[in-house]
Amino acid sequence: MKKLNVGIFGAGRIGQIHAMNLVTNPNIVIKRIVDPFADKLKDFEKQIGIKLETDPDLIFNDDEIDAVLICTPTDTHVDYIVKSAEKGKHIFCEKPVSLSDEESMRAYKAVKKAGVKFQIGVNRRYDRNFAYAKKLIDEGKVGDLELVRVDSRDPEAPSLDYVKSSGGLFMDMTIHDFDMARFLTGQEVVEVYTQATVRCNKEIEGIDVDTAIINLKFEDGTIGVILNSRRAAYGYDQRVEAFGSKGTTMVENDLEANVILADKDGYHIPNPEFFFLQRYTGAYNAEINDFADAVFNDRETSVTIEDAIMAQRIAIAAKESLDSGKPAKVRMID
Repeated sequence: MKKLNVGIFGAGRIGQIHAMNLVTNPNIVIKRIVDPFADKLKDFEKQIGIKLETDPDLIFNDDEIDAVLICTPTDTHVDYIVKSAEKGKHIFCEKPVSLSDEESMRAYKAVKKAGVKFQIGVNRRYDRNFAYAKKLIDEGKVGDLELVRVDSRDPEAPSLDYVKSSGGLFMDMTIHDFDMARFLTGQEVVEVYTQATVRCNKEIEGIDVDTAIINLKFEDGTIGVILNSRRAAYGYDQRVEAFGSKGTTMVENDLEANVILADKDGYHIPNPEFFFLQRYTGAYNAEINDFADAVFNDRETSVTIEDAIMAQRIAIAAKESLDSGKPAKVRMID
């Protein structure tokens, strides 16, 4: 069986996670990893057993590389997508595609023109619990959907520097929740109404928000709500509920331990896992292997560039609604 030769752009936290997962797949060879700060990543270089390089063209111009992983800052994504597509390389890219609809559509057109496979990195779809809830919904176990709720709260607020470069709450954090809402329902969001404020870190006042309620209206009449906070004192809080005509399905948090202490003061359970690296370890492995399988078996990726564009357009509409104080329509792909 021919092995899949992969090049990785970016060896930061997420790039390292993907690389360590890829080396466990016997059908994949990581041929090159490039990062502008390669000289500061010697420990990872030793761990992965691959010499890190700094020039992206080493990947673009390597005809033996079949597919690339783009794990670099968001403002580099589109150029890397376009160049990779032009070279006929299949693409896995971390979310979001970009911070503007115009730039993302430039990437979209390049991918479609080249006919390469593209998968956006929305790992939550691959969480075993969310995937099982989706299965129950698709099997009709909860009946016709009526209401969807997504709770998403980070354990602690990010720094001011991170907020300034992140693209904002909706594009950086809530975009996962927008994708989850589309994933669970199988429906497009046609309208959003946002209320949001700053409650966690007053330093970001006037720059971004960190606490939000976002109401969603789906094309089939289902309604939904997303509850966001950048800070949860008890840990990483990621839950969903899909309520329908026959019942409901709920996904609760993964806890540090599945243990209950009962005493005279009540029932006590451990906190949720602290952050996404703990919660989604298996999901990261599953998503990257699913991308490789799509390339190997010449099938469409499970999460497409259309999925990436639509989640981003919901994020754009959410910000428009916040700014205007009114519901905002979500633009569909022409």
